[in-house]
Parts: sequence; structure tokens; C-alpha cells
Amino acid sequence: MVKIGEFFMMRELFQKGWSIKAIADKTGFDPKTIRKYTRKDQLPNKKASKKRPSKLDPFKSYILERLKEGTTNCKVLFEEIQALGYEGKMTILREFVKPHRQNPKKQATLRFETPPGKQAQMDWGYVGKYLVDGVEKEIYAFVMVLGYSRLKYIEFSTSMDLETLMKCHMNAFAYFNGVPQQILYDNMKTAVIKHSPVEIRFNQKFEDFLAYYGVVPKACKPNRPQTKGKVENVVGYLKKNFMQRKHEPTLQALNEDVRKWLDKTANLKPNATTNESPIKRFEVEEKYLQSSHKKAAFPVVKWEIREVSRDSFISYRGKRYSVPFRFVGQNVKVKETLDHHLEIYDDFECIAKHPILTGKTEVHLNLGHYKGLKETEKGLATRLQQPDVFEQLERSET
Repeated sequence: MVKIGEFFMMRELFQKGWSIKAIADKTGFDPKTIRKYTRKDQLPNKKASKKRPSKLDPFKSYILERLKEGTTNCKVLFEEIQALGYEGKMTILREFVKPHRQNPKKQATLRFETPPGKQAQMDWGYVGKYLVDGVEKEIYAFVMVLGYSRLKYIEFSTSMDLETLMKCHMNAFAYFNGVPQQILYDNMKTAVIKHSPVEIRFNQKFEDFLAYYGVVPKACKPNRPQTKGKVENVVGYLKKNFMQRKHEPTLQALNEDVRKWLDKTANLKPNATTNESPIKRFEVEEKYLQSSHKKAAFPVVKWEIREVSRDSFISYRGKRYSVPFRFVGQNVKVKETLDHHLEIYDDFECIAKHPILTGKTEVHLNLGHYKGLKETEKGLATRLQQPDVFEQLERSET
């Protein structure tokens, strides 16, 4: 094969009057080759060699469609085209997908390891809109991972409110068949209501819930998501692997599919740090978890709103309970507690607490709620206006 430099040298010698034989002696090429190239103004085009067919060729259009949909995880694509009949190796696929991927630089962080049963990490992740009872809604992923084994639990929901948060926790405890000593949280409002250098304050109801199961909540430092890097990695893995697979666009299908993915993929894959699968290390960690199934499920009920009547009562399940008279006409929040009491809250604090009435008793009144009542405006509840209530209370105290 004549190189471009040799071609121009032949042309130059020929133009200077060298004979074909002399050029052949000089360059070492056959005279016929020299005669062919000295008669042309440029190198002849190289004959295009026929490209060998690739085992990936029949699947490239499918892969390109999946890439357009945002799926760039080669392991996911490899599994999908294998199911379609692909018999080649991962290497060919990686080379084909490589130009379509962006590899962000990773920031090195110091990872803290915890002993078995000591800690779990929890976070939410937004995953998009899916159908719920025929209506498209925004869906969030509840993610919890055990610190020692890296065993993962994931559940999808339409809300991140406190009641949903507690229900997802209980489902995670059931999946782990136990409870860690502490759980690390980001500064989400449903869990952490104040985080300053001198004070960390958790939502009281959420703290009561965790205390019921013997869990101590921990809050990571603000603007330091790497503090809970284990669960951050799981959220990223969920989006890059599970969410790039094909699913029916419904919340129910997502939750059915994610359980299979956890059991057959995510909790079986060896962790890059421990070099063991989460399910293998969980054989050790499970022994250190606190038992959760021995306790009745924590009663998770949504706050109910009640308006305080003119006689300073709220009605709850057919019974009446007093509140401080200054809340007359206002809306208050009501919840039941584990010790079968009714707690009544304004926007900030518990303003009244009563035992939940059963049987024929219809009213529970606290006389302290009416202290200073005579100094208020005309028309509010008074002893004269509600003699039956006061008499009933007095009879119950004697």
C-alpha cells in the first residue's frame, strides 16, 4: 500500500525527469506500481471494506428508542435485549451506548460505617407522575436502607405527609423484620421542625411514633446530604436502574414491581464498599435488630379538624369535649393517642386532653377551660347557660 508521502515523492522524482526504473530502485516499489501512480494526480480511493455485521445490529433501533426515553443504564438495556434474543456480550453494547451517556464527576466523601442493627437512613425521592385510580398524580419514593447490611426497602406513595411517613416506616420495619436503634433523617419538615447549632427539635407526634418502636431519631447537618450517603446512593440507584425499566404507568404496578426488584436485584447485588450482597450481610444484622412484630401497630390516623362551639366544646364521634374558652369559633386539630386519650391542638401546642368517652357518658368537661369566662364578651358559654354540663361534671367528681 502506497502512503501519501511516498506518492508525492514518486510524482516529484518523475517530474524531475527520473526514469521509472530509477524511481523503482530509489523507492523499492515495483515499476508497474510507480507507472500507475505517476499517471494520476491523486491517490486512488481505497476500496471500502465490507463492515462485518454485529450481533447488536438487530437491536440498535430498540436501544436508540430506550436511550431517547432516558434509559442509559447498560445493565438494564443488556437484560432487556437479552430477553429479545441478543446473544452478544456487554462490551459491544457499552461501546454503542457510550456516546449517548454523560458521566458526571464524582465527589469523594468519607463514609461512616455503623455496627449491625445500629442505624438506618431514610429519604424521599420524586419519581414523576403516574396513574392512581385513573388520575395522574405526582409520585414519591420512600427509601430506607440499613447502615450495616445495606438492605433496602422502597415504597411509592402520592404523599409525603406525616401519616404516610409513619405507615411507610411500619412497612419497612415489617420488611426488615426488626427495627434499628436509630434512624438518620434529612431536615424534612415532617420530621425535623427546628435544627440550629444549639437545638434540634423533632415533630412531637413523629418522635412519639419512633419512641413507641424504640427508635432514636437523628438529624444530619443542614446542607450536608453526604452525611446520609448510603440512602442518597440508593435513591440514585433507584432512578438509574429501576425507574429506567418498563413498568405499567400506575402506582400499584410500581409498588408490585419494586418489591420484585428489591428481592431479585437490588438486595442481591454486591455492594461496592462491602463487596457483599445486602441479603448476605443481613444474615448478621437481623440478629441485632429490635423486635417490632411483638407490638401492635402504631395507630396512624390523620388529624381531624373541628370547630369550637359557642359553649367551648368540640364534638368527636358523638361525644363532646371542652377546650379553653378563648378558642370559641376557631378550628382546632384533633387526634387519638396510644393511651386512649383525645388530644386537641391549635397551630402550635396541645390545648386540651381528655379520656375518650365510652358508654352513655356524652360530655367531658374541664372546669379550668372556663377560668376567667365572666370577663369575656356576652354570649359565650356560662354556668347559667350550661347548667346541665356543670352539674354532670360535679356529679362525676363526687
